[in-house]
Amino acid sequence: MEGITNEGLILACSAIGAGIAMIAGVGPGIGQGIAAGLGANAVGRNPGAKSDVTSTMLLGQAVAETTGLYGFAVAIILLFANPLLTRFLNLGK
Repeated sequence: MEGITNEGLILACSAIGAGIAMIAGVGPGIGQGIAAGLGANAVGRNPGAKSDVTSTMLLGQAVAETTGLYGFAVAIILLFANPLLTRFLNLGK
């Protein structure tokens, strides 16, 4: 029975790290749902402020979404670019 190679360990840790990075998508989803609900509540209470509430809500949701996009970018880098593995392979030469 063979042990775990260094390359296999790096690939396994990269996959686990990518999975953990994707947890970053949960927060923006919850936050955007809460913001949309409160925005609808605000428009229901004061229909005259619909444009102000909508623009403020959409700006806040766009800012909140950046966290999820950063997590997605880190996961894609770990899975496909894998800088740790390329560095390891270059050191062996």
